[in-house]
Formats: sequence, structure tokens, C-alpha cells
Amino acid sequence: MSISIRSLNKHYPNGNHALKDINLEIPTGMFGLLGPNGAGKSTLMRILVALMEPTSGEVDVFGYDLLQQRKEVRRILGYLPQDFRFFAKYKTWEFLDYAARLSGMNSTKQRKQAVDTMLESVGLFDVRERYASKLSGGMKRRLGIAQALIHNPQLIIVDEPTTGLDPEERIRFRNLLSEISERNVTIVLSTHIVGDISSTCNCMALMNKGEVAFYGAPQDMLKEAEGKVWRMKVSGDELPRIDAKYPVISTIPSGKGWEVQVVADEIKDHDAEPYPPNLEHAYVYYMEKKLNRWTND
Repeated sequence: MSISIRSLNKHYPNGNHALKDINLEIPTGMFGLLGPNGAGKSTLMRILVALMEPTSGEVDVFGYDLLQQRKEVRRILGYLPQDFRFFAKYKTWEFLDYAARLSGMNSTKQRKQAVDTMLESVGLFDVRERYASKLSGGMKRRLGIAQALIHNPQLIIVDEPTTGLDPEERIRFRNLLSEISERNVTIVLSTHIVGDISSTCNCMALMNKGEVAFYGAPQDMLKEAEGKVWRMKVSGDELPRIDAKYPVISTIPSGKGWEVQVVADEIKDHDAEPYPPNLEHAYVYYMEKKLNRWTND
């Protein structure tokens, strides 16, 4: 395994227990860390990139003890934080050249070659002379992943990378991460967007309230929701009652009423037909039913 996390805990001074006895094995390739805001994902990310120390526990990163060998871990690490920042007065290529220098690339010739190759790889070569502050939102995220990759790291950590992107740019970004993961590197993708996991990751963990609620392949979590997703047609008057009783996945106008998808063990009070689940259904099922946040009583 690329990363081994054992009995990891994080207590904040305000009493918040952000991580509760986390145990995870993260393999090479794309690994998805899914969960709602406040689940503890960002805390775990900050610990993995050596920006925060845990209260207790152990983390092994490619054979390095994270708590004892922070410098060694940082050399093999690329990081794209959720609030990625850059210098507004730098052109796109200048910012990437600066990132290359920070990574220890001292040769001007080597940096130029690395910068041009990376700009081509992320689709920014044609805007290399544009100031970074003038890039679109999607281009800024691509510049962010470029600075994380410029020194060819073994481990890449990206925190909520597609938040705020339009659907086309989100797909482009996910495809880029998938291509990078084929280079025998480990990418940890932290997100609350289910589609980012289902289309890119072979292994994942679902976090909630600082704990790991699920670990395994997305397909395994999907199996948990088989037979638990239902489609029904309801009138406008019935919709509030259905919404109050069941976790509603989608509502689509249908004639004078609504076509509704819900997750539940069974539907007794309305005509409903089973519906094939996707990972979003499975996510809602886990968050609502498995974690005892609702009942059908």
C-alpha cells in the first residue's frame, strides 16, 4: 500500500474531535475520499500533506514515517488545496516556473522544458502568456494541478478540486486526473461530489463525523443500495409527505404531478417500483440509513 493510516485521531482545542480512530490503506492509483462538508476530510488531507500534526496515531507514506520524516514526505508530494492561490502578477508560465524552483529544480533549461511539457499536458500551453488571474475557473484548477505535478511526485493530494466548475470543465479535470493516475502514482481525491468518485476511483472511503463509514470499491458500496431505490409518481399534494418520510434523490415534473426517486428498505404506503441504483443513491442510503439518521416509521 502507498499510504497506511493507523488509529489516527485529531482533537482541536475547542473540543471538536475531528478524526476518530481512522484506519485506512490507500493503494496506488486513484483513491476517493467522499463525505459531506464537516466529515473530517480536509483535516485528514492537512495531516497527510504535513501541514497539521495529529493528536495520536501513525501514518506511513511510501515507507516514510510522516510524523518523523516530514521533509522526505514533502519531496514526493504534490498538493492542490481547495483554496488554491497564485500570484496575480505572474503569467501562467511564470507561476509554474516559480513552483518548479520551489520544488528544487535549479536548472533554467530543465525548468523551461518541464514547464512547457506540463502546460501542454494540462491544456494551458496556448495561454502560457496570460496572467494567471485572467484564467477561467477551470483553467485555474488545471494550473493548480500543474503546480502539484511539476516535480513528478509519487503522491498527489487534491482537495475538492471540481467545486465551482461547470460540467464540461469538471469532466475534463476528472479525465486529467485519471490519465495521471496511470503513471504509477497515488492520487487521493477528497470531494463531496459523488460523480467525481464514481467516474475515476477504483477504491474509496466514505467519511462521516470524523469516522470511516465505508471502505472498499465503489461497486461494493453500490451493492448495498440494490433493492433500496424506488421510483414513484406522486401528486403535488403528496410530495411534501413523501419528502418528509423518505430521503428523496430526485423530483422530475410528470404531467400534473412528479416522478420521484427515493431510498428506503421498502415502500408500504404508495405504489412504487424498484429502480437500478447508482453511486449517488448508494451514498444517500449510507448517509441516511446505515448511519441511523432516519427510519421509515
